[in-house]
Amino acid sequence: MAPNSMQRGGTYMDKKRLDYYKKKLLARREELMRTIARTQEEGRTADEDPTVDLADKAANSYTKEFLFGMTNTDRSQLNLIDAALKRIQEDEYGVCANCQEEMQQKRLEAVPWAKHCIACQEKMEQGLL
Repeated sequence: MAPNSMQRGGTYMDKKRLDYYKKKLLARREELMRTIARTQEEGRTADEDPTVDLADKAANSYTKEFLFGMTNTDRSQLNLIDAALKRIQEDEYGVCANCQEEMQQKRLEAVPWAKHCIACQEKMEQGLL
């Protein structure tokens, strides 16, 4: 086995490619952390002006609810990224959690935090997994 390769269930991913995905995941994680912090700050300041009328308060309430929804989505993606970083650490990255097949690079390029290959992801979304 080459020194820059890792074996997991008969599949190999070289260290250079693994580092590439790790950097991509860490960059997205940092971006999400900034977005979550900014969204929380916007939510806190939405109600601070005591001179706003009732219509403005309603609009602010809607805005806070919208920002809260965004934050939940961002936190969910953050959890997926953290799980992917853990798989890198445990030498399990790039392998489908269901069928144990190596995921296509196109899949990991598009969704580097993916846990399943496309076929298993489709089955999961249909409730078949």
